[in-house]
Amino acid sequence: MVLTGTIVNGIAIVLGAWIGVKLRRFPADMKDTIMKAIGLAVIVLGVTMAMEGQYFLLVILSLAIGALLGERWNIEGKLNELGQLIERKMSKSGDSKITEGFVAATLLYVVGAMAIIGALDSGFRQDHSVLFTKSVMDGFSAVVFAATLGIGVMFSAIPVVLYQGAIALSATLIVQWVPQESLNLFISEITAVGGIMIIGIGLNILGIPKIRIANLLPAILITIIGVTVISLWF
Repeated sequence: MVLTGTIVNGIAIVLGAWIGVKLRRFPADMKDTIMKAIGLAVIVLGVTMAMEGQYFLLVILSLAIGALLGERWNIEGKLNELGQLIERKMSKSGDSKITEGFVAATLLYVVGAMAIIGALDSGFRQDHSVLFTKSVMDGFSAVVFAATLGIGVMFSAIPVVLYQGAIALSATLIVQWVPQESLNLFISEITAVGGIMIIGIGLNILGIPKIRIANLLPAILITIIGVTVISLWF
């Protein structure tokens, strides 16, 4: 089912938040070790995805041009500003930690390349590996968030399911209109580009010099344009 990965992601957040509310305390060393273990697993997943591309030159060009556009548009900076704006607005509303937990967790789970790439993968080829991996990460972080910010973290599962579900369902509509040969090429090249971004996410989790992954998101659009050109002219 196209929404399997998204639903599992939502359930993982709810369960993680429930455990966090019950535990209340979470050792920092344990958190660090588990997150680094997850980071290593994310890198392996990214490498596996990156190897699926047929036109590596297209992957390189897409990432280079995408990075150029992303940096010029400052996508990551704007997403961070959006997060800060939402936090300020919600804090002024006078609501308690429920709001704080909901906003902080939602921004963490929704604003990122993994949510987009995973949802596209679910829609295009019914492969939920990325979202399953994200579910593990989100579920664990929900434990930590809920232990400090309370039950509001649990409600962040709602926008996550709506957001990722909408992307996945949109991808299935695209599948219906694109010829199978072109679709296979779309899938392989977007998977390869997405895989390299996933590797970057894994490196960020490990604390290796920060990579602005959100600024690479335009690479997906460039890949689509490149595949379209190849399908029409070659």
